[in-house]
Amino acid sequence: MIEAGIHWLLSVLAQPEIGLTSVFLISFISATLLPLGSEPAVFAVIKANPDIFWLVIMVATVGNTLGGMVDYGMGYAAKQAFDKERESYWYRWLQHFGPKTMLLAWLPGIGDPICTLAGWLKMPFWPSVMYMAIGKCLRYILITWLLLKLPDGFWRSIANYIV
Repeated sequence: MIEAGIHWLLSVLAQPEIGLTSVFLISFISATLLPLGSEPAVFAVIKANPDIFWLVIMVATVGNTLGGMVDYGMGYAAKQAFDKERESYWYRWLQHFGPKTMLLAWLPGIGDPICTLAGWLKMPFWPSVMYMAIGKCLRYILITWLLLKLPDGFWRSIANYIV
């Protein structure tokens, strides 16, 4: 049943007229603690519609930043439950560098937990969101730019290999 639901969702999100909605949803979901990458969706929509490059980057950044804000909120709410963690390395590191650590929110594997810990530590919300958005936007610009530099033949060979 779950597998059928996932296939249905992916087929809906793959429709061209839903491109920006897909980018937003995938970017939002991938910023939570769920293991999902949004870069392929961003790249696919930009590759299909190069004239909306900046719009796609903006939608992905907003979705991913909102997901990071959810992580922040979860951390903020979980603080009372895990107060004993004040002695951990991450706690001291985040306290030392403050909201600027949100520039690392784009990193795979540790970026989303960093957002959660920022909320847990009750770091200033809006500065954290600002740095989070800057880091995530720079990631989308860099990765999409790099992927666009690859020749179309490369993507065809990948598609032929998969199919």
